[in-house]
This record gives sequence, structure tokens and C-alpha cells, in this order.
Amino acid sequence: MTAPETTGHTPRACAGGLARAFAFLGKRWNGVILGTLAHGPAGFAELARALPGISESMLSDRLGELSRVGLVSRTVREGPPVGVSYQLTERGCALLPALDALATWADENLPG
Repeated sequence: MTAPETTGHTPRACAGGLARAFAFLGKRWNGVILGTLAHGPAGFAELARALPGISESMLSDRLGELSRVGLVSRTVREGPPVGVSYQLTERGCALLPALDALATWADENLPG
């Protein structure tokens, strides 16, 4: 292989922000959970029903991760019965146009 200096070719690199975004959103379920919460706050059981195939432990892990990075907020509702509700934060809502664009692209370009 020829060195870039001798060929005049500069190796391409992905933008750092795009790589970080896909490293996070590309984790199984993260983007889908955010898209589900785009329809409004939801409790844990409601999210579990809306996402067939996700285990409760995976849902709990992903919600914790989304909360830690500030995309989802967790609110404990006083009981009885005590409940927990999850909703998008302002930072989470800022992702919705990008998620909508990805969904539109997938509908138009990927087999169903």
C-alpha cells in the first residue's frame, strides 16, 4: 500500500460528532426508546409493551443510560400505587427532527 504523502491522497475520517452519535444511538433500543417517548411520557410497563422483544433488564439499563446523558427524565409518582414515568428532556426533544428524518429515510429506502 502506498503512503498518503506519496500519493497526495488524504485518508477520510468520519466527523467525531457523527461517530459519537451513532455509537450511542446505534446501541440496540436507544433510538427506538427515544422515538417511543416522542409520543409523550410513559411508564415502564407501557414502554415494555410498546417495545416487543426488549427484556425488562435491557429496558431498565437503556432508560438508566438515557437518563444519565440527560435525554430522558425519570419521575417517581406518589402512590398508591407508586409509579415511575419517563419522558424526553429538552435535550431529548432536540433529537426528534433527526430521528424523524432517519425514519422517513428508512421508509423510503430500506425494505420493510
